[in-house]
Amino acid sequence: MAKSDSSRWHSLWIVPPIAIGIIILIISVSGKQPPEQEEQSEPTRFVRIINAETTDFTPIAEGYGIVQPAQIWAAVSQVSGRVVYMHPMLRNGGMITAGTELIRIDPADYELALVQAQNELAELNVQGDNADASLAIEKSNLALAEKELARKKKLASQGGISKSSADEAERVMLGSRSLVQNLRNTLALLPVQRKLLASRITQAERDLANTQLSAPFNMRVSGLSVEQHQFAPVGQTLFSGESTDRVEITAQIAMGSLRNLFIGRPNLPADTATLNLNLAEIAGFKPTIKFDLGGPQPAQWDAEFVRISESVDLQTQTIGIIVAVDNPLQKIVPGIRPPLSRGMFVQVAIAGHPQKDKIVIPRSIIRNDQVYLVDSENRLQTRPIKRLYNQQQFTVIDNSLKPGEKIVVSDLVPAVDGMLLKTEVDQALQDSLNFEQ
Repeated sequence: MAKSDSSRWHSLWIVPPIAIGIIILIISVSGKQPPEQEEQSEPTRFVRIINAETTDFTPIAEGYGIVQPAQIWAAVSQVSGRVVYMHPMLRNGGMITAGTELIRIDPADYELALVQAQNELAELNVQGDNADASLAIEKSNLALAEKELARKKKLASQGGISKSSADEAERVMLGSRSLVQNLRNTLALLPVQRKLLASRITQAERDLANTQLSAPFNMRVSGLSVEQHQFAPVGQTLFSGESTDRVEITAQIAMGSLRNLFIGRPNLPADTATLNLNLAEIAGFKPTIKFDLGGPQPAQWDAEFVRISESVDLQTQTIGIIVAVDNPLQKIVPGIRPPLSRGMFVQVAIAGHPQKDKIVIPRSIIRNDQVYLVDSENRLQTRPIKRLYNQQQFTVIDNSLKPGEKIVVSDLVPAVDGMLLKTEVDQALQDSLNFEQ
């Protein structure tokens, strides 16, 4: 009985602490304010932008080609003979100035042929003078013979002399007439013989002149195939000379790239001959040659447009544009610009006339022929565009954009039309689009 009463008292001692805790909790909760609910704001994305601006853009068509000398002279022997002289610099790679004698072939045989022809002509002239004098004499004899024949015929008709005497006088007259005719024939043939001898003299003089070979222009020697004291037959190519005053490059340029140079050029002549003649002026065509030396900047040369090749390459659909550089050896800058030599593989950039008021944007910001714009409420707008052409990292577009519109250059993933944007101008990229500087 006593144990049961003790357990009951233990249970009663637990109730007061629990009750006190409940009261304290109620008091603390009742003194607090309920939590405030925050209003959720619209998310904003930070983006970089550029402003669409008009600029004067210069189209450039690029291609590659190999440097070749503008002139190549094959020194062919026009006479045969032993080589008696060679210029000391007549060696492969040697530089020769215009007018320098390079090779001399033994002229003795050709000098002899010239003297013989000249002597024969002099002899013919003497024969002509003698024939003229003889003709004058024979004409006088003929006149006397004709008079004598007339006198004897008259006497014979009167019976004063025999008929045989008259016949003899006639034979004398006919003989004299024959001599006169022979001399006339001889004199008639003299002009033909003089022309023949004159042509022989001319040929002998040409052969004699051809025993000497001189440089027709400033050149570099290549392909030497003869040595001094060797016999050079007619028609043998002795060496080649490559012009050092001018080089040419045939650059293969894509037809589409070349087309860009004609955009916006009004009043193209319909006549093909006129178009070809004035092509450089119509399209601008200011070529620059570049050669990569492995440094920070390639070597460059200003060039001249020369002509367009006659056909289009069927496989690559490119056309050859021939450009030239004058006096390339005078444009050497040690360590910066090497000599523009045969066989160098170079890049040719042909600039056209500047195209006015074009909107140019970076190619990298075009996505599926669309760009992202920021409207007046700083919200994203997708705009389809039409490209006129691409050039390097830039794209020239039509009137799909207006000056002053804000173009997003940042990558937006995801990009949802109408999303709120916070913008900042990418000044470095904006400055790179100012081509008028």
